[in-house]
Amino acid sequence: MKTLLELDNWNRKEHFLFFKQMQEPFFGVTINIDCTKAYTTSKILKTSFFIYYLHKTLVAVNAFENFRYRIENTHIYTYNRIDGSATISRADGTFGFSLIQYHSDYSIFEQSAMIEIERIQNTTGLFTREFNEDNLIHFSAIPWLNFTSLSHARNMTFPDSCPKISFGKMTVTEEGKRTMPMSIHVHHGLMDAMHVGQMVDYFQEIMNQ
Repeated sequence: MKTLLELDNWNRKEHFLFFKQMQEPFFGVTINIDCTKAYTTSKILKTSFFIYYLHKTLVAVNAFENFRYRIENTHIYTYNRIDGSATISRADGTFGFSLIQYHSDYSIFEQSAMIEIERIQNTTGLFTREFNEDNLIHFSAIPWLNFTSLSHARNMTFPDSCPKISFGKMTVTEEGKRTMPMSIHVHHGLMDAMHVGQMVDYFQEIMNQ
């Protein structure tokens, strides 16, 4: 389900009209996330750490309205649910784009994620299914690199407004603290750094639970 945003009554109307005309309307930030507690919890639950922090990411994304805005033609719609399209790697070194439906119940989400991951790993090619709606975040894990910044391949003429969230290599200090770089790229017409900061703070909070 999605709802049309009344642009004339939106306090960011001028911001949207300004940034949407730009050739590159996305901006990105990279921060370090403390994943010590989340990693320990995933091991206690005997679940995939990747699925666990993907779920926490979607919990945080769905909690903030600006992350649920999408541009379609000249309109902005607010989706009531945002799912994850994660890149899933295969044994041959390739990957495919998945579609993992968000559910607030982790056990339900975990089951659907495992089914979709197995499906991708047993197919070939990049696109193995249709993506009929934009109620997605583009999600990727880059466990080989402890990056400090990240850019994305983009067709500037394609009308894309989906946030792109990536995680890098987990590092461990001598004291046992675990951290991961988190890269977030979002459409500046839909949100500002304040909104990203609010989402990141909440994400870190629920990773610490």
